[in-house]
Amino acid sequence: MIEYRIRPLRPQAHLFEVTLTVANPMPEGQAFSMPAWIPGSYMIRDFARHLVHVEASSQGETLPVAKVDKQTWQLPPCEGPVQIHYHVYAWDLSVRGAHLDTTHGYFNGTCVFLAPMGHEDEPCEVEIEAPEGHAYAGWQVATGLQRLSGSELDFGRFRADNYDALIDHPVEMGPFDYASFDACGVQHWVVLAGRHHADMARLCRDLKPICEHHIRMFGEPAPMDRYVFMTLVTGNGYGGLEHRNSTSLMCARDDLPKRTDDPAKVREGYRNYLGLCSHEYFHTWNVKRIKPAAFTPFDLSQEVHTELLWAFEGITSYYDDLSLTRTGRISPQSYLELLGQTMTRVYRGQGRHRQTVTESSFDAWTRFYKQDENAPNAIVSYYTKGSLVALALDLTLRNLTGEKKSLDDLMRLLWERYGKTGEGVPEQGIQPLAEDIAGCDMSGFFEQALYSTEDLPLSEMLAERGVELHWRSAAGHGDNGGKLGKDGIPNLGVRLSADPLGARIAVAFEQGAAMAAGLSAGDIIIAVDGLQATAANIDNLLANFLPGETVELHAFRRDELMTFQVKVSPSEPSTAYLTIAKGGLTEKGKAWLHVSEK
Repeated sequence: MIEYRIRPLRPQAHLFEVTLTVANPMPEGQAFSMPAWIPGSYMIRDFARHLVHVEASSQGETLPVAKVDKQTWQLPPCEGPVQIHYHVYAWDLSVRGAHLDTTHGYFNGTCVFLAPMGHEDEPCEVEIEAPEGHAYAGWQVATGLQRLSGSELDFGRFRADNYDALIDHPVEMGPFDYASFDACGVQHWVVLAGRHHADMARLCRDLKPICEHHIRMFGEPAPMDRYVFMTLVTGNGYGGLEHRNSTSLMCARDDLPKRTDDPAKVREGYRNYLGLCSHEYFHTWNVKRIKPAAFTPFDLSQEVHTELLWAFEGITSYYDDLSLTRTGRISPQSYLELLGQTMTRVYRGQGRHRQTVTESSFDAWTRFYKQDENAPNAIVSYYTKGSLVALALDLTLRNLTGEKKSLDDLMRLLWERYGKTGEGVPEQGIQPLAEDIAGCDMSGFFEQALYSTEDLPLSEMLAERGVELHWRSAAGHGDNGGKLGKDGIPNLGVRLSADPLGARIAVAFEQGAAMAAGLSAGDIIIAVDGLQATAANIDNLLANFLPGETVELHAFRRDELMTFQVKVSPSEPSTAYLTIAKGGLTEKGKAWLHVSEK
């Protein structure tokens, strides 16, 4: 048994104190290591850099601690139990890190728990203690870890089967709000940390059918006996990270349902939050249990490459919003709006012509997670492009089998063959299963979808289901697509952000008017035709000109004022929106969206 003890040492200094005890250290001397990355977020983060203080002892005697590399420590041989004691600086307010202050504490195990090398497969127990002081008397604990002592939400002692399981259960502590609901016999907890005015009853009512959809799609019983949605509520945040029986989420306050909302409507922010919850919950199967062979087991010391992230993130991204309409949370047209936004994100940049979705998966560590200002011109996202591949695969399987089989069946087959057995999915393992379901060769589809940069024939696929795909130019730099908008408006072909001086160019798209005139990412536009420009008003200023006219722009590049003559024109027709055909959804369309089941 490996034992951990963690407590908030000084919340105002953002320090956790951790003690790790190994009863039977390795005879050659016990070594300890810290993960370099966290599963689900494919970037080297070097969590060891946050360790502030490391010391070790055995039976009351201090032991020397030798640093072997950036994330490994070595103790000399000794008889009897060894303890390693250290502090962790926790000031990363994200779903993948650790954060501690006087309002709450949060950590992922990858950020705070050293791995005792050679003992990673042994059961672990962890004592989670409350911070000292009257100010923290009301703090509680939320986690998916198996509880050994205390009541639900109490500090106490917890258990994990091994080190991998230990670090796959994040912990939230503080004065949070909570509620619960049952889905297919599994108790689900909803935890909201941070100030909010959310209608938690509605949140539970809306999450319940989404969870039931996912469970029933893969087949009951669910692979977990309880589940925790942990959300940190902030002024402006968004993100999520999946775990085996929980998820860590961040959202803006306005994204949560309010008691004053119309119960018959779903605001855009709340729709996005439900989609986020759906996405992370779907991961309970797809990537936490069905996972690439390269991740079986995880090597958390270095990058682990796979070409399959398009399936594990892309397919999940496809189902996250699709399930919202299948369960009646949103209308089919609302879903099509979200699908149009996804298509816009893929088609607006030239990166889709320069990187395949499998290359995007493989290069996640160095390109997707380390994007620069040229990323839309150079790479494609395995999330968004992967979700369009999943859409095309779903509709193709339905067509090939006369609507008798679909991507749902492929996911169930992956679950039976790999998820339940714990065997990793081979790099080329999805196509054969799809062909088994289709009853025919699908090499042409997979070659185009995965290994080429050709655009998928989505317009034709959607049309036979009663959905029409339309393209238009962007109506402004903040136009995300998905809706009918005014076409032909002069556009710079940029992505802008607010700056105290004016409008900062975050991205200059190839073939855009700004790049053609010599403007670059990082330039700050301060005037259009002699009038002060900001990110908020620049579209209105450009609307004074007709396509083809030349307008003078002033901008700062570093500390130099520059003048540019820009020939304005509408952007490329790369903004998508979808509508239901005048005749309505076809029978195939109704089957796809489960409209007939409502």
